Amino acid sequence: MTFNGLIISTMRIHYGFDSLSAIERPVVTIGSFDGVHRGHAALLGEVVQEARRIGGRSVVVTFDPHPREVLPRGGEFRLLTTIAQKAQLLEALGVDELIVVEFTLAFAALSSEEFVRDFLVAKLGVDTLVVGYNHRFGHDVGVSADHFERLAEKYGFALHRASAYTYEGGKVSSSVIRALVESGEIQRAEELLGHKL
Repeated sequence: MTFNGLIISTMRIHYGFDSLSAIERPVVTIGSFDGVHRGHAALLGEVVQEARRIGGRSVVVTFDPHPREVLPRGGEFRLLTTIAQKAQLLEALGVDELIVVEFTLAFAALSSEEFVRDFLVAKLGVDTLVVGYNHRFGHDVGVSADHFERLAEKYGFALHRASAYTYEGGKVSSSVIRALVESGEIQRAEELLGHKL
């Protein structure tokens, strides 16, 4: 399969949820994953490992355009990776399925429960949801940490909360890496990414 000129040898790419073919026991994580940095790689490693453990498929749900391009927070915003580069990096980490969701204002208005119920459960048939230790999504981002546990119990899927990740004692995030790039600290940015820009 090719994706914007890149060869994706094992990962299947889907655009939205409406044309999904059946995916066996999906182990799913959700996020922008801009840069696919070391912290992302650690979480995705848990997704891939859990999918293999249960005989399922590892699934990443990501967004295009990036939510901050639709819901600007002010100031300049620079993506670390294009959607094509992101796909290549995800494939290299062993992800089986990539679902690219068009991020719109209407989509942004969904609550986390609406997204879980109407997309992850109804259209994808999620078996296990893997979330970061402090993960939030949906317009109700201020929900409590046990919110996902209640959703898992209500809709009948397993929840796996990934471990916190640090690199050399510090936090790794796309925002931190963007700041390093903007200040010209490319080598340090690439150390946190775990790959070249």
